[in-house]
Amino acid sequence: MAFTAKDVMTLRDKSGAGMLDCKKALIDADGDMEKAAELLRERGIAKAVKKESRIAAEGAVGAYVCPESGTGVLLEINCESDFVSKGEKFHGIVDSVAKVIAENKPADVEALNACKIGNETVKEFITNNTAVIGEKISIRRFEIYQTSGKIETYIHMGGKVGVMVDAVDFTPGSEETLHDIALQIAASNPGYVSESDVPASVLEKEKEIMLVQMQNDPKNANKPQNILEKIVMGKMGKFYSENCLLEQPFVKDDSQKVSAVIGNKFKVARFVRWEMGSGIEKKSEDLSEEVAKQVAAMKKN
Repeated sequence: MAFTAKDVMTLRDKSGAGMLDCKKALIDADGDMEKAAELLRERGIAKAVKKESRIAAEGAVGAYVCPESGTGVLLEINCESDFVSKGEKFHGIVDSVAKVIAENKPADVEALNACKIGNETVKEFITNNTAVIGEKISIRRFEIYQTSGKIETYIHMGGKVGVMVDAVDFTPGSEETLHDIALQIAASNPGYVSESDVPASVLEKEKEIMLVQMQNDPKNANKPQNILEKIVMGKMGKFYSENCLLEQPFVKDDSQKVSAVIGNKFKVARFVRWEMGSGIEKKSEDLSEEVAKQVAAMKKN
């Protein structure tokens, strides 16, 4: 079966593969468009498998909110380069997967991979896009909020930082304040909503550290233990103001605490804040070593 240059372009648009790959697939498929698309998919999967050992330490945090169902999703998907992470194609992948999470509410990444996105599974969708983009793509983590309140999300610098906030007892007209709170969390990185949320073990450890610091200060050499402990209790206010959202100075007006800014407009039930790539060990390799490896590989071939 013959095919034309227009057929090659159609297959390219449909698959996202390169022109030469599309032409070769059509030749091998004897001009059958569907068979050629299937061949590209099979070959794409083969290419993707080779990329599975690579380190995907770039990427983006994305968010999706469905107000009708009260569902919010924060999602991190990783790739290999900053260049790819900034592209529309990659962000489209993030958005598509976030919607699938909101609709299906999978328990974990493994369950998510089995969910359908169009006519394929999410795992197949990611694998096929790995082949199209040319870099390893991997779903790292996601968080789902289901609430009767109001969800606010904020994505900073194209996905470098992502925040999701669950606000209950929300007063209509307080949307701007809620958005400001999401900005606050992104900027100040609190660990807890309020003082009461801090685990006792964390407080005890913090007090212990402060006490040792004071005992090591020559100025406190003659102070009795009970006095040092009272001073430590007084210093805990700084810990709360740094780590508890409601106790933090408001980033837009540090003369006010966040609790005062919120007032009776709503209550922050919970929040999640992620920095893209945090905890992932990035591959560090000297450029000359990388070139040498590529040359060696070329010689073998």
